[in-house]
Amino acid sequence: MIAIHNNPSEVVFHYRWIDYCEKNNIPYKLVNCYDDDIIAQLKDCSCLMWHYHQANFKDIVMAKPLLYSLEQSGMKVFPDFNTAWHFDDKVGQKYLLEALGFDLVKTWVFYEKQTALHWIEQASFPKVFKLRGGAGSQNVKLVKSKSSAQSLINQAFGNGFPAYDSWGSVKERIRKWRLGKTDAFDVFKGFVRLVNPPRYAKIMGNEINYIYFQEFLPNNDSDTRIIVIDGKAFALKRMVRANDFRASGSGDFRYEREVFDERCVTLSFEYTKKLNAQCVAYDYVFDADNNPKLVEISYGFANKVYDPCTGYWDEQMNWHAGSFNPYGWMVDLMLKK
Repeated sequence: MIAIHNNPSEVVFHYRWIDYCEKNNIPYKLVNCYDDDIIAQLKDCSCLMWHYHQANFKDIVMAKPLLYSLEQSGMKVFPDFNTAWHFDDKVGQKYLLEALGFDLVKTWVFYEKQTALHWIEQASFPKVFKLRGGAGSQNVKLVKSKSSAQSLINQAFGNGFPAYDSWGSVKERIRKWRLGKTDAFDVFKGFVRLVNPPRYAKIMGNEINYIYFQEFLPNNDSDTRIIVIDGKAFALKRMVRANDFRASGSGDFRYEREVFDERCVTLSFEYTKKLNAQCVAYDYVFDADNNPKLVEISYGFANKVYDPCTGYWDEQMNWHAGSFNPYGWMVDLMLKK
């Protein structure tokens, strides 16, 4: 029997898994991973599926310890260690992707202020600054000059950066409201969070004592996201915001097969085998020679955004046109011996 963490949110995968199980007569059991007796709740189950979220304060505290403990005991879990230990951790991903030889956009991380200051003396600009966590382009800035980089370094090794960028969030909510992609209440909530940030940010505290830069690759009007699950891949092109360089979270998407460079798909299949992962979303941009470069990875994604996808590729690069159910692929993966 499959155990599924009971979460009413439509942002996460749970209700899609439940729907698939019910339509295919797959036995499942709803559990509450936050309960003290969760281990006992799982006694009659062969696996646990839990789409935990980087902005849920309870998930931040206990999701990985629970899942990895169960995995070490012999239970199958989704996501497993290889799939998610690096989730929402760009610093961890740098080391992992470099160690595996992936074609990553050049990335630098420093843990000593003087080393970072020495580096900017010989670095060219612009560069991209990021914090280790954050989705939808949150905590991502274009650093246009040495003086701007120096200011960021001073803050990184001083008071640090809040995990939640309150002003950036307000600006993004206003942008989406003007485009008709959100409502006025969402903008109001953004202003409220200027004085009362979300609880997860309080738990995480300030990001401090490290600085992360990534090479800026100009002339990209979009990024390409490829998601691989159990030998199948589907794609989304995310267009950059107006007068900006950031694509993630823009809300402006393309889905037609013709807009994708299939080299990204081929690379994603190769990378997934090396990662030995269940589900990986890869974000790519292109360098000056039009070669795809990996920016970062994730196991989770906003499910409704991918419903309009027009088809998927298999590992032989055959295209299967039409609708599909990637959440069912996740369930089927757990049912395999």
